[in-house]
Amino acid sequence: MLSSYSPNVPQIDVSEVKKAIDTKQDILLLDVRTPEEYAQGFIKESMLMPKQTLREDVKKITNKTKIIYVHCRSGIRSAQAVEQLREFGYTNVYSMTGGILSWIEKGYPVQK
Repeated sequence: MLSSYSPNVPQIDVSEVKKAIDTKQDILLLDVRTPEEYAQGFIKESMLMPKQTLREDVKKITNKTKIIYVHCRSGIRSAQAVEQLREFGYTNVYSMTGGILSWIEKGYPVQK
């Protein structure tokens, strides 16, 4: 299991993620936080897939070339999840820099 952040993980800025959502680009926004964290507030377009269950749940994503933006609370778990997804053969995966904390800091909406 991965235990630390890797600087080699492709990153995407929250403003780019927001732009992709707003322009209805064909992306998958993956939230790898726990269900409890998700319930506290989430990005409307996101799919919850907790990092702890990623190995099993990722089978639901059959298109391994789909653009996937992964986020967590602050960016650590999402970077680890991106590394895992790349190991599983997914090729267009990016960690959202700063996680949902950066999203909220920018004033972008969250659902509860």
